[in-house]
Amino acid sequence: MRYAICLLPLTMLPVPAIAQAQETPAAGDEAGTMEHSQMQQGEMDQAEMNHSHMDHARMEQMDMTSSETNTDASIPQSPPPPAAFDGPLYAADEVVGAERMNSSRLNVMRQVSGMPVTWFQAERAEYRARKGGDGYLWDVQGYYGGDYDKLWLKSEGEGTFGEKVEDAEIQALWSHAIGPWFDLQTGVRQDLTGPTRTHATIGVQGLIPYEFEVDAAAFLSNKGDLTARIEAELDQRITQRLILQPRGEVELSAQDIPEAGIGAGLHKAELGLRLRYEFTREFAPYIGVEQEWKIGDSADYARAEGEDPSTTNYVAGIRFWF
Repeated sequence: MRYAICLLPLTMLPVPAIAQAQETPAAGDEAGTMEHSQMQQGEMDQAEMNHSHMDHARMEQMDMTSSETNTDASIPQSPPPPAAFDGPLYAADEVVGAERMNSSRLNVMRQVSGMPVTWFQAERAEYRARKGGDGYLWDVQGYYGGDYDKLWLKSEGEGTFGEKVEDAEIQALWSHAIGPWFDLQTGVRQDLTGPTRTHATIGVQGLIPYEFEVDAAAFLSNKGDLTARIEAELDQRITQRLILQPRGEVELSAQDIPEAGIGAGLHKAELGLRLRYEFTREFAPYIGVEQEWKIGDSADYARAEGEDPSTTNYVAGIRFWF
């Protein structure tokens, strides 16, 4: 007996069978479908995040642009209107009156600037090692007064140990501010050694802005002798406490003064270099070297007295103030 097998096309199967075949995939197909679905979902999530970041960045940029635009728009681009300068310099003048307020402001200025202050400084108090006999030197000054007017006292002198003082003087000066940097000083100077002389004094003392401290004065003695002295020094900070100070001084005379060993013209010059260490601003020991020259007829007077017109001093001292 023979059997015949008939292969029917899929379309000829009953409809429920086709639906079942489509709705029930094989195990391998089910895994692939799930993986594909997850990948699609991840891509969609990533796209949404990128879109969100882009929107956030765009919003921030728009906010910044808007802020800058608003800020620029709020800044006037033209000069102030003329009406801005119509009012008084001081608003109180409108209420109290300009004359009364000017008097009050001047009174306050006098009280504040006239507040007296006492100050004293030993610029140089030093031991000097040199050929022919070690010596000493002092250079001190102080004042009492306010910002505009002060009473200054100054004293300088030097000598050799075991001998009498060679040079010594004291000055009493009235000082008045002639600007933010300099004071005009006038008064008297009294020599304490050598030929006794009293000098009328006029000079300036102050600071060349950010440069040298200067003290320059002219002296007219009771004998008619006219002399002058100029001192200058500059502080160069190596550190906050270590300071190198170059210093120079020249003395001039309008005539010969044989009894004082002074010749006409430039008769004396000093040039020194000092290195000090400020333990505090008010107390600073130092070491250094200074060269002195007597020039012209002054050198001849020194030689006649058996002195060397050129002297090198190795110095050690203390600078202090209070």
